[in-house]
Amino acid sequence: MELRVLHYFLTVAREQSISAAAESLHLSQPTLSTQLKALEQELGKQLLIRGTKGARRVFLTDEGMILRKRAEEILELVRITENEISISDEAVAGDVYIGAGESDMIRIFARAAKNLHEKHPDIHYHILSGNAAFVQEYLDRGLIDFGVVYSPVDTSIYNSIKVPVRDTWGVLMRKDSPLSSMESVQPQDLWDKPLIISAQKTDAWPLAKWFGRDLAKLNIIATYNLVYNASLLVEEGLGYALCFDKLINVSGDSSLCFRPLFPEIKSEASVIWKRYQIFSKASECFLNELKDSLSAPSLSDD
Repeated sequence: MELRVLHYFLTVAREQSISAAAESLHLSQPTLSTQLKALEQELGKQLLIRGTKGARRVFLTDEGMILRKRAEEILELVRITENEISISDEAVAGDVYIGAGESDMIRIFARAAKNLHEKHPDIHYHILSGNAAFVQEYLDRGLIDFGVVYSPVDTSIYNSIKVPVRDTWGVLMRKDSPLSSMESVQPQDLWDKPLIISAQKTDAWPLAKWFGRDLAKLNIIATYNLVYNASLLVEEGLGYALCFDKLINVSGDSSLCFRPLFPEIKSEASVIWKRYQIFSKASECFLNELKDSLSAPSLSDD
């Protein structure tokens, strides 16, 4: 497969029209159609469902949707690679890609990036949000340089650094809720309450053991991927959200408050990257700065 033809295919997928894609690519429609048919012949699969003579829209087959996802990743890798190679040997510039979930721990990356920016202002940072499975998948595909996970690290595949700051689990609730008068929340306090929990939980979810009962018996009324969205559900009175502290502002005029769990639960994170990975200058500089930040005496758990 040629990269040029993959670009053509993605344009057709985006426009949902061969004629519109041809116009966007400054090609004739017959030329574009010929390239697409050659791609289908090369792969031995139909990628597009072409409309009837009166209908101009085209649709992707199941195989076409698979190719679209992979083509986007391939062309993004090409873009990253070309950018890294084109940078001067003398300059430290480029892009650093980081995959992580929602956590106050991102501040550590922010501080390292800020310190490095003063020395190398041409380094740019890109944060992609997701759970541990997302982070590991993107690392394995070379789409990110570093990831943050709370699950155990497979040291045969990844190098890692432990983060000396841990995230505290608790309950986000309305200030007028019955539990808001408590300093902390115990498992039995939530057994009969409507709960909003992360959709990304795994078998290793630390709260599963804390609850002391089968999760299927809990009143889980909603799940979330983004804590901000969960906070809106809480604010509207739907239920109580289980999440990390310091992600939602509960000070001042906020109608929400946060109460930690008791017994206390804190999660420890690790920064991971692929073993034997060859870093760009920008990524290598960032890793060194991050290591310095993590080893600073002032950085400690609350």
